Amino acid sequence: MARIIVVGGTGLIGSKVVAKLREHGHDAIAAAPSTGVNTITNEGVSDALAGADVVVDVANSPSFEEKAVLEFFETSTGNLIAAEREAGVRHHVALTIVGTNRPQNIAYFAAKSAQEKLIRESGIPYSLVHATQFFEFLGSIADISTEGDTVRLPGALIQPMAAEDVATAVARAAAGDPVGEIEIAGPEQFGMDEFVRRGLTFRDDPRTVVRDDTAPYYGAVIEERTLIPVEGATIFETRLEDWLPANPPRK
Repeated sequence: MARIIVVGGTGLIGSKVVAKLREHGHDAIAAAPSTGVNTITNEGVSDALAGADVVVDVANSPSFEEKAVLEFFETSTGNLIAAEREAGVRHHVALTIVGTNRPQNIAYFAAKSAQEKLIRESGIPYSLVHATQFFEFLGSIADISTEGDTVRLPGALIQPMAAEDVATAVARAAAGDPVGEIEIAGPEQFGMDEFVRRGLTFRDDPRTVVRDDTAPYYGAVIEERTLIPVEGATIFETRLEDWLPANPPRK
């Protein structure tokens, strides 16, 4: 079985990816600053990748500020690619976002697009897993869109999915051959306002969700179809109504 290094392997998605790969007999190793591997400073990167067949990158920037997030993904990915060439890694898998190739002014998307470009041009066979928004970020989307007791969100379409399903897709990509680009999504489309409204209603959150198509999403006004997958995307089965009861908000 393959030796697979999971960068960001202690986080929400990474920890699940590591567990799934190990369940299928792979030598999966979590790499993160807490395990002595820092892709920004380059500490421990070469040692961690020595002998690796596959590198999975699910690390995320601690800041969404325009300059900081771009610097994070360019630096981290550049350091990883250099170490992969040295180690002879045969497959680079990265988790990214549906919509990075469509017009929008979201700084985070621009940074992920820059990361994707580095990977495509690296010469290392790759799989880019483009995922839709996670159910797990329902609460944070509401919080950043709240003024007083009102949550203002656009009706732009969203096709969210469970982090568990995202991890399944990433683990499958890591265990398989490089495929270039794939898109993954949940089974249902909602207006973003409807998605958050359903979640807050289920959780007895007293805030009122109002549709406002001029309201920003992470700082940018987006088009109706920016965040939904293309035809041919892999669709996972977990529905919002099934996910919500199993995932109460953190206290």
